[in-house]
Amino acid sequence: MKITYLSFIVGALLLQGCEQPSSNTSTKVETKPVTTTAEQPKKETTVKYAQNVYFGDTHLHTNNSFDAGAFGNTLSPDDAYKYARGEKITASMGLETQLIKPLDFLVVSDHSDNMGMIPDLYAGKKELIANPLGKELYEGLMAGRNHEVALKLIKGFSQGTLPDVLNYDPESIGYKDAWNAIIDSAEKYNEPGKFTAFIGYEWTSMIKGANMHRVLIYRDGEEKGRQMVPYTTTPPYGSQNPRDLWKWMQTYEDKTQGNILAIAHNGNLSNGIMFPLDEQYDGTKLDKEYVESRARWEPLYEITQMKGDGETHPVLSPNDEFADFEQWDVGNLDLSELKTNEMLPGEYGREALKRGLAIEKKLGINPYKFGLIGSTDSHTSLATTEADNFFGKMSTSEPGKARMTDALVTGLGKTIYYRQTINSGLAAVWATENTRQGLFDAMKRKETYATTGQRIQVRFFAGWNFNESDLNSKDFVQLGYEKGVPMGADLPSKAGDAPQFMVVAMKDPDAANLDRLQVVKGWLDSEGNTHERIFDVACSDNRKIVARRCDKVVGNTVDVKTATYTNDIGADSLKALWTDPEFDASQNAFYYVRVLAIPTPRWTTYDAVRYNIAIPDDIPTSIQDRAYTAPIWYNH
Repeated sequence: MKITYLSFIVGALLLQGCEQPSSNTSTKVETKPVTTTAEQPKKETTVKYAQNVYFGDTHLHTNNSFDAGAFGNTLSPDDAYKYARGEKITASMGLETQLIKPLDFLVVSDHSDNMGMIPDLYAGKKELIANPLGKELYEGLMAGRNHEVALKLIKGFSQGTLPDVLNYDPESIGYKDAWNAIIDSAEKYNEPGKFTAFIGYEWTSMIKGANMHRVLIYRDGEEKGRQMVPYTTTPPYGSQNPRDLWKWMQTYEDKTQGNILAIAHNGNLSNGIMFPLDEQYDGTKLDKEYVESRARWEPLYEITQMKGDGETHPVLSPNDEFADFEQWDVGNLDLSELKTNEMLPGEYGREALKRGLAIEKKLGINPYKFGLIGSTDSHTSLATTEADNFFGKMSTSEPGKARMTDALVTGLGKTIYYRQTINSGLAAVWATENTRQGLFDAMKRKETYATTGQRIQVRFFAGWNFNESDLNSKDFVQLGYEKGVPMGADLPSKAGDAPQFMVVAMKDPDAANLDRLQVVKGWLDSEGNTHERIFDVACSDNRKIVARRCDKVVGNTVDVKTATYTNDIGADSLKALWTDPEFDASQNAFYYVRVLAIPTPRWTTYDAVRYNIAIPDDIPTSIQDRAYTAPIWYNH
């Protein structure tokens, strides 16, 4: 589904003759509904900039992933693509489901390790059940004890104790069959101009339960994709170290003349090792090879997904009143090690962006110069992000009363519950066309943003001579590119005044109004210390900006008893031209936009009404969805 928005705002916003806001205020603007179409667009051969935004999921698991299958997922890659394209599907637990709006693209990213084992275990393959643990797991599956079986498999894999027979390697027939089936599905459902099905997988590095996963996405089709099997984490077929993954990626490109990229998994379950400052998890010092390789191969970061939001944390950003949002800060993936505050700086996106500035000063290259995307990491084959149509993280957490109280994982006296998952997120990509090549190239240049589920649209430009006329021009987008740079880019330095930033956002036409626009700035001072500051740059409902913030909260229309809300507050569109009032030309910095929607019912609130059950006290009844743009960097 292409979002046809006439260069995003020309017809829907700037031609409305609205009152022109000042650089620090914004007015509520009436807009026409966004038009959607499934028709194949004309190929734009002369357009040099991205005209369309496409929404998709870069991180989805099917029954070929050992944990997803063990949790009861019976749906194949074919089913995942059908669902993403808008078809009605019967979920693993028997409920019918259909997306409210289809996606534009999807990456089936099954785990690199043990791919295809679970379908064979369900089938009772004799080599598997001849092993004592294999027999125990098989009997558990047959008895419907999926949760118990899944946790044993995850624990065994996380701690490296699975017997070889239960850990399929890339040379096994079952693994090869699963990988080829994944490629077959991507080729079958890829329809250039209408829907993009990427070949991909998730490299499943797990350092004693600390999540170091990366999703790999191919620009290529089956001819190149079949030439090499995925890189795993088990020698001799792979390694836990990302340095080795990056070498494998180089080998793939050298051998096939293809293209591939990696997206680091939300770091909140890495227990501090996702974004090292001085040395890796194994004590190896960061060096030029590390920072060059990471900067090259990992242009994007998954900042939000079902296992929590990864932008920032109240401990890291105590002056950010919106920092406390859907954190998972109990421990690592299998709760074999609990979280400490000292681990947090190595886990969250904003802090990683700041660390990147410090590392660049020391080693000359910023390894964390990434764009931002969201994705689901759903293990149900169903990419659902709508709060009122949420099918859970695992198949055992598909809609039903039990998912409000059932535990997902328990360890060391702590528990993470299914209710703590969040219906997030989506990857939004500004591209010239909905094809593998068009989307991949946009990802490489980082012209992307993340949302926590709603299809908020946002443009972000930086330049040295923008003005109010540019912001309100029917040629806003063209001027943004011609006079500046878009999200994900570097702003060339220039002597003189501070840079200007243009930002325009529009609500999801089927969801909540917008509360405010914020610019998040991070910078490195002359002594090598990093800092952050948040500036509200546009407020809905005629609120004023006082001391960098909207002077009032937007309010909350959520009726918890009925799981409803109204758009009587907020704005359908917000825009601003903003100049950094604290700009110091000698300090390297980054800027990104956070868009906040008005409060809406959390998915658990919809469940409470649907099943007439209580909401536990540890869960909020409403949330404010948000979007995070890729940063724009300034280097002096």
